[in-house]
Amino acid sequence: MVRFYKLFSINGFTIFIFCMLLMGISISITIPFLSLYATQELGMSTSAFGIFMAVSSLSGVFVNTAIAKSSDGKLDRKWIIIIAMISSSLSYLAFVIFQQYLVLLITVTFFGGIGAVSMPQIFAYAQASASESESDDITFAMSTLRSLFSLGFLIGPLLGTIILSAMDYEGLFISTALIFLVIAFLVYFFLSNSKPLSNTIEIKKITNSKTYSLKDKVIALPFIAFILLFGINNINGINTPLFIVNDLNGSQTDVGLVASICAGLEIPIMIVLGALGKKVSNLTLIISACFIGMSYHLMLTFSEASWNVIVLQIIQAIQVAIVMGNGLSYFADIFPKAPGIASTLYANGQTLGKLFGTLGGGFLAQVLGFRYVNIACIFILMFAVIALWITKKHNSSLTQKDAINNSEWGA
Repeated sequence: MVRFYKLFSINGFTIFIFCMLLMGISISITIPFLSLYATQELGMSTSAFGIFMAVSSLSGVFVNTAIAKSSDGKLDRKWIIIIAMISSSLSYLAFVIFQQYLVLLITVTFFGGIGAVSMPQIFAYAQASASESESDDITFAMSTLRSLFSLGFLIGPLLGTIILSAMDYEGLFISTALIFLVIAFLVYFFLSNSKPLSNTIEIKKITNSKTYSLKDKVIALPFIAFILLFGINNINGINTPLFIVNDLNGSQTDVGLVASICAGLEIPIMIVLGALGKKVSNLTLIISACFIGMSYHLMLTFSEASWNVIVLQIIQAIQVAIVMGNGLSYFADIFPKAPGIASTLYANGQTLGKLFGTLGGGFLAQVLGFRYVNIACIFILMFAVIALWITKKHNSSLTQKDAINNSEWGA
């Protein structure tokens, strides 16, 4: 508990807590109902909705990538976050204003793409603030913030149900837009203008160096591994409910239990694993998560009843907590002087993994069947382990290179 209280010595940590919790709530309020609104109210087909979500998600990847370098250099991260929050608010208001598919797609893609910058930049601001405050527990701080974002996902759907029943879809989207404006308000009044960790010349040396290029396997391989890991989580989220109902003859109650147990356990596990950051490297934890995921999917393959799947959520929660909670800190280990780049790699990996999991999960289920999708997941996790293991072998040489260049990078 003392260790947790010490996190509040980080400048702005209290505001970061509120921002991450509200971010989780605002995003998750509409998630359970967005597909229903698009198909039932706007008349989209399921394939048209899939294209809509894919295009709007990819716009966030492009904007995140474009702004990553500048956020560590000349741009004020506080104003990046404020603009992103306002843009997110406008993207949700677009669902109330526009009814035509193409107009809505363009509007949501534009404003949502800019809004996607908000979460990685809040993480980057928090990491930079922790470094400036000389905190020796940055991994724990980042895991705590990530767990609060997950806590928002437990609160949001229930709140969304209440709002929807009281004010219909219009009230749902307006309420979501208002939450984003509240976050912008908090950032504007309670966070100071950010300062880059290094001057512009030093940032250019970092971002133009070989270690920033995705052509370098020390960066490309873990990025690919995280796309696969996030993809696996999304495949599991799509396939497991179908597996329970169609193959195990389970009920919707069983599906709800599986989702709630896993989500509920993720948060405390995430905090505990973040506290291990001083004792176990983030890379070791991520590799462990791959093996934990393999054991989960192997046991899931041989499950014969819904209660088997429910019990296995303990294992699944550990795997998800590591990937979600320690993943950002792992990229921060690679780019300790460029938190914007680190958080962008993490966020882009999550977005691309979601797309991979959404598209790949449906394809694998159709080809292999719900049960044997889990075997495919094991092989995908094997590829992730290989990528991370190769990265681990090169980490020592990368660290030596950083030590040699410390004076050049202003360390």
